[in-house]
Amino acid sequence: MPDSSTHEQGYPLLDQIETPSDLRRLKAEELPALCAEIRHFMLSTLSSIPGHLGANLGAVEITVAMHYVFDTPHDRIVWDVGHQAYVHKILTGRRRDFHTLRTWGGLAGFPIPSESEYDTFAAGHASNSISAALGMAVGTALKEEDRRVVAFIGDGAMSGGMAFEGLNNASSFPNNLLIILNDNNMSIDKNVGGLNRHMVNLLTNPTYNSMRYDMYRMLRKLHIVHEDQHKDLQRFNNRIKALLSGQTNFFDSFSIRYLGPTDGHDVVHLVQLLQDIRDMKGPRLLHISTTKGKGYIPAEKEPTIWHAPGKFDPSTGERIQSVSSTPQPPKYQDVFGKTLVELADRDERIVSVTPAMPTGCSMTFMMEKYPKRSFDVGIAEEHAVTFSSGLAAEGFIPVCNIYSTFMQRAYDQLIHDVALTESHVVFCLDRAGLVGEDGATHQGAFDIAYLRTIPSMTVCSPYDEVQLRHLMYSAAFDWVGPVAIRYPRGAGSVVEWQQPMQSYPHGRARVLSEGSSLAILSLGPIGVSASHVVERLQAEGYSVAHIDLVFAKPLDEACLRAVFASTQKILTIEEGCLNGGVGSAILQLAMQEDYAGRIKTLGLPDEFIPHGTPQEQKLYCGLDEESIYQAAKRLLTH
Repeated sequence: MPDSSTHEQGYPLLDQIETPSDLRRLKAEELPALCAEIRHFMLSTLSSIPGHLGANLGAVEITVAMHYVFDTPHDRIVWDVGHQAYVHKILTGRRRDFHTLRTWGGLAGFPIPSESEYDTFAAGHASNSISAALGMAVGTALKEEDRRVVAFIGDGAMSGGMAFEGLNNASSFPNNLLIILNDNNMSIDKNVGGLNRHMVNLLTNPTYNSMRYDMYRMLRKLHIVHEDQHKDLQRFNNRIKALLSGQTNFFDSFSIRYLGPTDGHDVVHLVQLLQDIRDMKGPRLLHISTTKGKGYIPAEKEPTIWHAPGKFDPSTGERIQSVSSTPQPPKYQDVFGKTLVELADRDERIVSVTPAMPTGCSMTFMMEKYPKRSFDVGIAEEHAVTFSSGLAAEGFIPVCNIYSTFMQRAYDQLIHDVALTESHVVFCLDRAGLVGEDGATHQGAFDIAYLRTIPSMTVCSPYDEVQLRHLMYSAAFDWVGPVAIRYPRGAGSVVEWQQPMQSYPHGRARVLSEGSSLAILSLGPIGVSASHVVERLQAEGYSVAHIDLVFAKPLDEACLRAVFASTQKILTIEEGCLNGGVGSAILQLAMQEDYAGRIKTLGLPDEFIPHGTPQEQKLYCGLDEESIYQAAKRLLTH
């Protein structure tokens, strides 16, 4: 638990630090006290400004050590899984603005180069740090610059295939890349032990490495070895290390130097290690072992819950939940999770797949009841998609839940491994549309546009929770080929949602109200706001139709032709990018049908929408209820 006396006395060490150059003025023996102050500061701030807590508590010491040893921002640190970078932000001139984290106009929750020169690369998604840092390291070598490059990867990102592609390529070009693997209970290797520590000390010792390099140069001069045998020598060296330490690990198969594992919470020792290996030549990997939630007992005990716990009381560990006196609509995630279990109850062919998001998407309900039919494949979206197609080939009905923003990473697999063979896979795209505080890297903005270009793909979105159930049921048992059902983050609009599931006709829109002055065509839950606008306009005497499109692909062309024939003004609304979205599809059809009326499209503009509350983002994009009303009114009166 945090020490309240520290808060009363301020932060004697942290208050001295505005940039890493200030940090480097401290003595190494002062760093443990600094780490304690940083933990207290984060707990105090994040208890009232919700963010990613557990991963950052676990990365305090290594972040301090990296900025203490490396000359940032001249030296580059590339972050992977950017929600680990809060300590980095605190140490790089942003501590006084830390209370604005993830708020509109405030600090982003991830590294963003436009925010700080210390943020060398955008880091919203996972597993890209090694590739990006390798590019920087090779570029630095080509320019013959004296710059060190560090890739910091962890919190599950090592399960992504792109990380291994980067590792495999790291020894192919001249570079001095340092990869730091933050292993917070990933079971990559054995726990840290006494012999391991001695081995790490030996293998990172400058004298040892100087002797090792001198031996290599001597063997080359004697023509016993050649430069093209360097990789073989590195593999041999790794095997000798394995023999001495009694351990083998996955990284021994790569032609890079492997060092570790070592205690990631001993900041003084980490500083010494980094100083020893800072100027080593060639690519190398330092494996550190950390505890997610380190230093805060509730977070250490339940790291999943405390990954992003919301508001809480730091002194007691009690999470603060908003309580309403009236029944509230459920989260779409819970409707998905519980409906999935009902589908699995009906048919043993139903299986579930998720790339490391079972809690966020509520697939935990399925995992608890049907663990043998539930598969968390790690942060590996490409694999999740193709794996699902393989299950479908064996007669199963895979329901693959992927956040909309992460589905982008598996676009090739969607085309070649699913759509090309018309595999019957149901993709449930969570977090579609505006997602709030996670910001630009996590907005589910593009799925409609990129999915509707794929042959044989069905793309639909429910108006509310009840319709989500109908679409899931129909996608699993009635429709053929690949299906994508997109729905937003958070609560919906229907309290009594658990109604009997029904078959829904494929490609059919719903006419919610009829009118002749204006037709509002909406896709998905934003249709609820559109319905409120229609009610206001009808109360003012306007004749307004409202069509719930349900499908972005295939469009209900018969319904749309009827709208073209009966209405001279149309307003389309979608919580997705306008470029290539459902509004674009309707414009294209209207041109083919020689529609002579006016069409106005509302959606996300051609830019990355910044972080803030969903309400602030909708207002910015003109998708809040009042903006929709004003857009409709302008169409009606001009």
